[in-house]
Amino acid sequence: MGFFSFFKKDKEKSKKYKMGLHKTREGALKNIAEILKNSKKIDDELFDSLEEVFIMADIGVDTVIDFIDGLRSEVYHKKVTDIKVLEEMIIDKMFDLYTNNEIVNANLKLNKDSLSVVLFVGVNGVGKTTSIAKIANQYKKQGKKVMLAAGDTFRAGAIDQLKVWADRVGIPIVTKPEGSDPSAVMYEAMDKAIEGKYDILLCDTAGRLQNKVNLMNELGKMKRVLDTKMPGALCETLLVIDATTGQNGMIQAKAFKEVTDVTGIILTKLDGTSKGGIVLAIRHELGIPIKYVGLGEGLDDLEVFDIEEYLYGLFSDFFEE
Repeated sequence: MGFFSFFKKDKEKSKKYKMGLHKTREGALKNIAEILKNSKKIDDELFDSLEEVFIMADIGVDTVIDFIDGLRSEVYHKKVTDIKVLEEMIIDKMFDLYTNNEIVNANLKLNKDSLSVVLFVGVNGVGKTTSIAKIANQYKKQGKKVMLAAGDTFRAGAIDQLKVWADRVGIPIVTKPEGSDPSAVMYEAMDKAIEGKYDILLCDTAGRLQNKVNLMNELGKMKRVLDTKMPGALCETLLVIDATTGQNGMIQAKAFKEVTDVTGIILTKLDGTSKGGIVLAIRHELGIPIKYVGLGEGLDDLEVFDIEEYLYGLFSDFFEE
């Protein structure tokens, strides 16, 4: 199929996405090939079957309805009768659904000649701390001078865990005792980062979503501290979501979007779920780009998101010639 010959640019990355999305491909999406193979014509019954499969893949009801309606309209408008053409249209329409006719850049937006600060938000247990460490490791490998700030001061375990990762990656970390004001951690970390001429400061935060008012006030205070120390230093606020939670992750995303300016999503454990369609739901329903996806447990298994490779990972077994 032309899609794969055009989009498979990096064999190693393609292999990672294919392996990382095998549970989604072999789970909810497994029936697509059979449905298309057994369909003698393109009709409403076929579209209903596809709709059911995509909903099971956790693409989200609203997203799937919009997607199928658009696909059905284009098929009828172009008078498409060939199932093979429909296969290509499904992938093309998913690409369009994610990009929305825009160039979506998954790379972090960092300052070129001054300190860049990235805040990480998300509930406990989603893989926030390990994601911070993996991103720190990636930038260190690129020759960047990186520092961590342990801003989740409400859980002693979070501070200790980030310390362990900082030691493992070999980068400095700023911490204060459990119960300290998170903004005080940010203030000290900014001082040290500016004084030491660091390129990137990665900041952990507490994930107390059960009290949105406190969380909003806390994040607001952190941002004011960062802006006071160096206006424009805060470049990204990344929300970390566990892909295995499916639509619950969507609920978390909506809640965090209410209390802070989320600029990107890190979707962890994508390799451990059959609900990989949540990528499309997040982008379509919230308009927030996916920045990273977790495709394994290793330090190098947090990948900058690539919509083309993602679609290859979803459909390679079904449509590859």
